[in-house]
Order: sequence, then C-alpha cells, then structure tokens
Amino acid sequence: MNDVYFIKNASQENFEKLLKVLDLNFIEEKDFVALKTHFGEENSSTFIDPYIYKPLIKILLKKKSLPFFTDTNTIYIGKRANAIEHLKLANQHGFNISSLEIPVIIADGIKGNDFLEIEINLKYFKTAKIASNIYNADVIISLSHFKGHMLFGFAGTIKNLGMGCAARSAKYLLHNVLKPKVKIDKCKFCGRCTAFCPVNAIILEKEKKIISINTEICVGCGECIHVCQYKAFSIPWDLSYKEVQEKTVEYAYAAIKNKKSKCLFINFLMNITKDCDCIAKKQTPIVENIGIVAGYDPVAVDFCSLNIVNEYLNKDIFKEFWKNIDYSFQINYAEKILLGKKQYNLIEIKK
Repeated sequence: MNDVYFIKNASQENFEKLLKVLDLNFIEEKDFVALKTHFGEENSSTFIDPYIYKPLIKILLKKKSLPFFTDTNTIYIGKRANAIEHLKLANQHGFNISSLEIPVIIADGIKGNDFLEIEINLKYFKTAKIASNIYNADVIISLSHFKGHMLFGFAGTIKNLGMGCAARSAKYLLHNVLKPKVKIDKCKFCGRCTAFCPVNAIILEKEKKIISINTEICVGCGECIHVCQYKAFSIPWDLSYKEVQEKTVEYAYAAIKNKKSKCLFINFLMNITKDCDCIAKKQTPIVENIGIVAGYDPVAVDFCSLNIVNEYLNKDIFKEFWKNIDYSFQINYAEKILLGKKQYNLIEIKK
C-alpha cells in the first residue's frame, strides 16, 4: 500500500519538516528537476506563495541538481497565453531567480507549440502532446494547489499533471467536448464574452439583441462562463465533464510515462477556493489552511487530500461547490489505466 505523508498547517517551516521525512534519493546530481506549479492568473491572490517552496529548493541545490519552476501556456485570453506575458506574471507573483535562486521556464515555448508526441495508446488518445521541457526533465515534482474546479469537482495533482503539462495546442483537445450554453434572457449584450473568446466563436448582434455560440469552432475553454458577470453562460451538465476528466487523466499518464520512479507529488491544502487559480479575480477561500500532503503515487495523494479536506470540514465541500460534477471519474479512470491507486497508508508528521 502507498505511503502518503501529511503535516497539519502549511507553512515554510512545516514543509521543511515534511521534506525531511520523504525519500528524495531518486534525485541525483545534474538531474533536471521540473517543479510543476501554477503561477496564478492576473488578479489572483490564492495561488501558493512561492516562498513556501524554499526548503525544497535548498535541498535540490544541495544535491547539485538543476531545478526550475515551470508551467504551460493557456488557451484562454489572459496573462498566461504566451511565454513572454506568462514569465512577466510569474515574476510579479514572486517566481523569479533573484528571490528563489532557480529560473522559471515556460515548458511549451513562446507560443505553446514546443512539445513531444508521446505514445500512450489509451481510450481517447494514441499520442499526447506533452510540453518538451517537462518531458525532457529527469525528475518532476508536482506542487499543486488543492481546490475546487468547475469541470473536475476538485483539482490537485492529476489536474496539475494532465492539463498543466499539456502543450497549449493540446488543451483544445482536452476541452473540446465542453460547449457552453447561453441564456439569452440573462445576456446584457455588453460584449465582454466576445473580447475574451480565443477563437471568435460567440456571435453577438447588439442592435438585434442576438447572441449565439458557433459550436463548430468553439474549443470549450469555458472562458465565457468565467468572464460573464450576468451568468448568461453555463456548463452543459451532461457527460462532457466526464470526458474532460478522463482525457486529462490520459495526459497525466503521458506526462510521467518516462519518469515514474523519479516523481514526487505534493498537494497544498490551503486557500481552498470554489474555482481554480486560472480565474483572473480575487477569490475568498472557504478554508485557509489545513496542511500539506505528499507521496509518490498521484492518485493516492489526490484521494487522500480529498478525504482530509472533507473530514476537516465535516462535509463534501466539492460536491457542495459543484453539485452536478462527479469528481470520482478522474480518480477511477486513473486507477483503471494504472496511473496509481486510491489505497494509501496515511503517515501524519507531528509538528
């Protein structure tokens, strides 16, 4: 059974205590170590503060490995859609070599087209487009902010690996089953949605009071849902989210295919919000700090994190957030394709 480690109260000091218990001997001198995290979208304030990572950086540098923070570009319009703006935003949020001693590298290149086709031969994909700088790394350490998500119910390690390691062009393939619906009676015809749609799929005629979505070109990124303050757009609550979850699981499988014995997965259970850090606005956390979960099996780490959060709150908070989402699809499919196992042995580190 997989050992999963947990320490209460996420802080730099407690992260250091947790790391002392973990076996990091798989990291060798000159290993390229990809620290896969999320830099937070513009105006977001609940992403993980990079200074909490300093104890890990200290260990990696002492081992004389070559660590770097990394993420991939997004398909929605924002400050993370290309490497230049992405790097600037990361720097603004404290991810920079001057303060953390290691560089930030956007894994799929300037425009998101730097990737490798990885053969996986699974249900949805024969190959997966994984960002080159992640796949070419010798080690991957997933540093995930555990929180809610409008398609996954909750997002942790699996989401961070699958969606987060996919090249920008691949994200269209992961989202394309989601075609938002528009409620014309709620639309104020302000045009905000058209400004943010990355493929011009929204047809808006202000004078005629007409709005529609061209489903032939819609890529399902969901940006219109996020930016509409009038809630005119909604998720089609059918099985589309199931397919998005399972496709993302396949990409998580691809992301670590060449380094399964050289991975570490860490979930930070703090500043837990209803939605992900991709939302370009301040969110109010439902709970500010529970702790940190770590292990070598991505499925066990996510499943353990889910149980800890729900036990802490004495309710299934992610079901409360997203009543129509069944988050078990991502966990069960991950087990099915042997990404990992739900079973775990919890080891609590005393402070």
